[in-house]
Amino acid sequence: MHKPELYPLKFKPILKKKIWGGQHLNYKDKSVSEDTKIGESWEISGVEGSVSVVDGGALEGQSLNTVLANYKEELVGQSVYKRFGNEFPLLIKFIDAKENLSVQLHPDDKIAKTKHNCMGKTEMWYVMNAEKDGFIIADFDRPMNKNDYLKAVKNKSIKDVLNHINVTSGDVFFIAPGLIHAIGSGVLLAEIQQTSDITYRIYDWNRVDEQGKFRTLHQQEALDAIDFTSKDPSVNYNKTTNSLNKVVYNPHFKTDYLHVNGEFDLDLYSPESFCILINVGVDAEIVFENRVFSIAQQETYLIPATISRLKLKANSSDFLVVHI
Repeated sequence: MHKPELYPLKFKPILKKKIWGGQHLNYKDKSVSEDTKIGESWEISGVEGSVSVVDGGALEGQSLNTVLANYKEELVGQSVYKRFGNEFPLLIKFIDAKENLSVQLHPDDKIAKTKHNCMGKTEMWYVMNAEKDGFIIADFDRPMNKNDYLKAVKNKSIKDVLNHINVTSGDVFFIAPGLIHAIGSGVLLAEIQQTSDITYRIYDWNRVDEQGKFRTLHQQEALDAIDFTSKDPSVNYNKTTNSLNKVVYNPHFKTDYLHVNGEFDLDLYSPESFCILINVGVDAEIVFENRVFSIAQQETYLIPATISRLKLKANSSDFLVVHI
């Protein structure tokens, strides 16, 4: 059976209702009412039960998992396919926090494999927009150990020992496994993470869901996974125009910041890895083999490993360029 040539792939956003969500992402699905609380738009996902579907082109309607199974290293790259096989290794999201997210942490690969038979969750955040008092929570605001933590849980004083960081557009944070964290109200951000949906919730602001019930907390699981070593999650990076600027590099993903004004020829990292382009700026265009693909504000494309070069055209737009 003839396989179509691969091309830059866009996927249908998967919108997730959340108790803390807002309305900034609702436009991505016309079937969603304006007042629905949408907290997340999953842009590229291989997570079971929430697998992305191609939007446009010869592969329209095919799932990411189907495309990966059919194209293998042609899609994700030789070294990536050797490492992960038919499991897509990254999950790309936009998150809209109208209210505070729960205070939480994620397990590392070792714990996640043992307890959940999946990958852990290492992630990074790029703040696209923040209200005047927008903030995140990362780590504790003082040295803590296991006994201190257990005392705070018993006294219900966790919220009093959290480290708040005011944020603004363009801020980047690296959220390592074991780091206590939360996105605060009034923040819209892009999240790049391992393919994992495992979260240990430790505090939820004493709120209830639509059924009047408190959401489940995971204190024991969290206790086994918390890293009490103090860490600054803030990431400083350059913003040179029409140049790739290193932001976060780790064994799970590598992210560069790219500000395009005019045209930029992007040399990609194939054939070893796919590339993901996340538009965190204004509407722009991808030009590949004389074909033009619009990449609007808050849109994401998966660039197959077989594509070694393309051109980006924009009137002053910002991108995150991700590969493994």
